[in-house]
Amino acid sequence: MNSNHPPRKPANVPPPVVIDTADALWQMTEQISQEPRIAVDTEANSMYAYREQVCLIQISIPGVNYLVDPLALDDLDPLGPILCAPHIEKVFHAADYDQIILKRDFDFDCHPIFDTMWAARILGWPRVGLANILESHYDVHPNKRYQRYNWGKRPLDAEALTYAWMDSYYLLDLQDTQKDELLRTGRWEEAREIFHYLCHTVHVPPEPTLDELFWRIKGVYDLHPHEQRVLYQLHLWREAQAERLDRPPTMVISNRRLIQLARVRPRHKGALADAGLSQRQIRRFGSSILRALKRTPYPDPPPHEQNDRAPADVVNRYHTLKDWRKHVAARRGVDSDVILPNAVLWKIAWNVPQTLDELRELAGIGPWREAHYGPDILKLLG
Repeated sequence: MNSNHPPRKPANVPPPVVIDTADALWQMTEQISQEPRIAVDTEANSMYAYREQVCLIQISIPGVNYLVDPLALDDLDPLGPILCAPHIEKVFHAADYDQIILKRDFDFDCHPIFDTMWAARILGWPRVGLANILESHYDVHPNKRYQRYNWGKRPLDAEALTYAWMDSYYLLDLQDTQKDELLRTGRWEEAREIFHYLCHTVHVPPEPTLDELFWRIKGVYDLHPHEQRVLYQLHLWREAQAERLDRPPTMVISNRRLIQLARVRPRHKGALADAGLSQRQIRRFGSSILRALKRTPYPDPPPHEQNDRAPADVVNRYHTLKDWRKHVAARRGVDSDVILPNAVLWKIAWNVPQTLDELRELAGIGPWREAHYGPDILKLLG
């Protein structure tokens, strides 16, 4: 079956309720505050804007699918208490990203949660992407082009709205299926522990500086120092253009083209074509690129900050734990980080707990993991 046709709308599902006024938002929060659980998803515009923002929040309860439009609302404050209400379970698929951007844009905390992607991983399902699960469990085939859709544009296409609400519509039913299987297989307490960990490890990374972004350009370390100095000026130019045009920097000029410009260092517009720029790019940006290349003296690029290296004994303990985790995961038929995430392995390697009580004090080690993995970990480190 062709997976690129429009998503099939299930029978007897009413049209989504678009929330784009303050009154509608209050009415929605009144309704969903009575529910024991809600399904939540988000859409952002990272592929189309200089600074990404949340452009749509999908919320589903039995019988109703809401599409909250943050771009049309002055604030979403009424939604905050719902997302952190202890008596309302929030069902996500791959909650990490949604939690980060909801925290970043609105300072929302989301707990308690049930993550259907993590539940699928704990259960050892072979394919855990939501599109894969919708296809295999519900015979629903979302239109994959909406994975790259510009959710910041308005009005949104009708098919885009359907794609959006279907992302949250199935999560409550999927949760029922997964919870039954988690209980049947004895994995429910493990899942609850992981969901709790996900709620308490949300970290919104600080916005990177221009210097940090420079060192992330693919290919920067392949250049000679004098070429890096040229690239740094081009990088500053591209960031300014991207911010002015409100688009990702690589949609102004790709990293590959920027690297080529640094190597060729063209002196006139004709040479810009030799560096791979299109005629449209030359017409639009040629003069400003040449001005950037003429700036002298070229400042030394900022020093690259190396991560502090862990002592050899810590690294050795980490790899010992990592090998143990790999074998445990293989026996269970799950990915290694389902057993313990890397961050927890590093904490154990640094702190070297001697007792189960000391192990329990490390974030990420709850009662289930302590009981099932604690004795082996202590024996491994002894």
